[in-house]
Amino acid sequence: MLEAYFWIIIAGAVLSWVGPDPSNPIVRFLRRITEPVLRPIRRRLPTGMGLDFSPMVVLLAIYFLKWFLVGSLRDLALSLR
Repeated sequence: MLEAYFWIIIAGAVLSWVGPDPSNPIVRFLRRITEPVLRPIRRRLPTGMGLDFSPMVVLLAIYFLKWFLVGSLRDLALSLR
């Protein structure tokens, strides 16, 4: 699930660079899926030079969750065997 969301965030970020048609169903789907996570981060980050770093923050958070949380749960499960 985290892996899929990782790629959805990347797809949304790439699409934002090309200025897609907002009525496109794919664009609407990506925005509907990513905005609830990106919006609160966007509000807390300083704005500078028109760059949006919120996708990068989410990608780093996903990477951390995969590395720490999933790894810790895997180690716990292995220790219970």
